Amino acid sequence: MLLFVIGALCLSFRAVSAFQDTSPFFLFSTLDLPVASSEIPQVLASSSLFDTVKESLGQCRSDVYVIVSQPHVNGADFTSAKAAPRLAEMVSGGKKNGVKSSFGVSDVIGDLNVDGLQAFLEKKCKAEVSNIDASTGSFKMVEDMKPRVIRVEFPAPPTSKVERARQLVENDAFLSSIIDLLPSRKYTTIYTTTGITSKEAHTFHEHGSHDHQANKKAPAYSELKYRATVEDDNDKPQNVTLIDGPLFERYQFLSPALFMSLLVIFVLLTLLTIGIRAISSLQVSYAAFDKDMGPAAQKKQQ
Repeated sequence: MLLFVIGALCLSFRAVSAFQDTSPFFLFSTLDLPVASSEIPQVLASSSLFDTVKESLGQCRSDVYVIVSQPHVNGADFTSAKAAPRLAEMVSGGKKNGVKSSFGVSDVIGDLNVDGLQAFLEKKCKAEVSNIDASTGSFKMVEDMKPRVIRVEFPAPPTSKVERARQLVENDAFLSSIIDLLPSRKYTTIYTTTGITSKEAHTFHEHGSHDHQANKKAPAYSELKYRATVEDDNDKPQNVTLIDGPLFERYQFLSPALFMSLLVIFVLLTLLTIGIRAISSLQVSYAAFDKDMGPAAQKKQQ
């Protein structure tokens, strides 16, 4: 059910071809925002969305505002169950991840004024700005408690379907790492996107057609190529994402091998204890070591 919200938000992309130049928008926060998600239409102009977001953030209750910019995507990129699992979990809300309010728009007409939104938060909330370039694969988190806007710039995903899906998953893991390392749990994430141009849509369609034909003609080769790609990815260093939950749910402290070793040690220590107690229980009187001077011993000496 984690992707139910995103799937519902992006469902109209498949049904309505008139919104091919639109892109989705997501917002989630650990605070209660004044705007109800049921009141927001799923097809909205970027100017109207800008006013809605300003209204949601106008009270400046968050300590950190994470503004994400993901260029050249559309709603179809987020309908897959593996596209952005952590984003889907956050947008769906729930007590586990601490998100109390969220909403999204499946089709935003035009590009949202991200710079204007940043300027609004700087002026209204007295927030300082930190920039993170996701293409470098690393970031430095500021640990002060001042109100802060963190701008995260993701590169445009490739046009190849397989590479495109992989890039979005990596971006999702990178964003998850940033959120896990925020200095405050009072945060709001604004996930903005820009649509695909006509030229990119044509190129993406050609790549998708070629991939589909290759899978039909040579499924064994495609499967082998996919496995080789996965093995190469496993050799590369991956971003470590912190898992929510108690310590004993995040790590496995007692593996089967360790359990068997402890069991053997316990048996050996038990046997050793029994042996030591048996030896220490032996009692020999001191008279056993004295020379026998009785009548029988004297007669034997004579």
